Amino acid sequence: MNMYGPDVTFAGVASADLEDRASFAGAGAVIMGAPFDGGTSHRPGCRFGPQAIRVTDYLPHDGQRPHLSLGVDPLVELGVVDVGDIEMLPGEIEVSLGRLEHAVEQVARSGPVPVVLGGDHTIALADVTGVAKHVGWGRVSVIHFDAHADTADTQFGSLYGHGTPMRRLIESGAARGDRFLQIGLRGYWPDPDTLAWMAGEGMRCFEMTEIGERGLDACLTEAFAIATDDCDAVFLSVDIDVVDPGSAPGTGTPEPGGLSSRQLLDAARRVTMELPVAGIDVVEVSPPYDQAEITAYLANRVVLEALSGMAWRRRARSGRDARRAQGPLLEGRRAEGQRPEGHRPPA
Repeated sequence: MNMYGPDVTFAGVASADLEDRASFAGAGAVIMGAPFDGGTSHRPGCRFGPQAIRVTDYLPHDGQRPHLSLGVDPLVELGVVDVGDIEMLPGEIEVSLGRLEHAVEQVARSGPVPVVLGGDHTIALADVTGVAKHVGWGRVSVIHFDAHADTADTQFGSLYGHGTPMRRLIESGAARGDRFLQIGLRGYWPDPDTLAWMAGEGMRCFEMTEIGERGLDACLTEAFAIATDDCDAVFLSVDIDVVDPGSAPGTGTPEPGGLSSRQLLDAARRVTMELPVAGIDVVEVSPPYDQAEITAYLANRVVLEALSGMAWRRRARSGRDARRAQGPLLEGRRAEGQRPEGHRPPA
């Protein structure tokens, strides 16, 4: 059941029931909503994000999304299902996070990749912890796209909020600081004490200044090498405010000077094409601050690009029609002797 609106599913995929493991055990990915914004420090409203991400589209709500260039239909080939929203009550932050963590762990242990639609970034604490309980404590690296580090010690005196989850994950041991890759940071926070803590934990941050100088592709290549060193799986966490607010205004803490929407879509696809992703969340979409639904459209496409990369990787690694999985456009470029930028064989 969805908390804020009608019981629709992501792009019209089949619904499933968390209480009935058989309803999702055969899926490659399970969508769940985390409609919580009790950890927001500035503009609220992202409790409505999961519903907006599910329904914002100009295409039929038919459970099909064939990818133009990869030659896969991720919703069909992965057998994606949607279990609806986890009940996350305003004002009950620890109870809500506990419910979400349990749901993510339950899905991960059953085999599918949990794909969580936020909600504010507080939920990453529950999401990564739930996956780590399945994969192994400290065995999941995190690739984190965000304008902000989210590594504060406290937020308004609380240990829990959307500015603290990455610190809590590292302190608990669910994720290692030296396998925590942050991409897109910019602006005027964290403060020197927080930066010193991050450096002491071995975190690697690719700020927008570095991305501008080196290029996003080179930074991702370095991040991937670190993420796959002595870890068994990767969690992909995407805060939509990593994108410049000119392309993603519907978010709680906008920071000018971010990635383009194109860069984020390409990066999300590349992560799941090349890495063993065991969990995904897409967070901080706040519909009340959106303009013409462009932020919700982008978040919807981030989910689809990530799922498409997963489907391509699964097909390529199985050896089943791997060349066709690269799609007619990429085959045409290959025939012309061109390298399809941003697409590499899976590691």
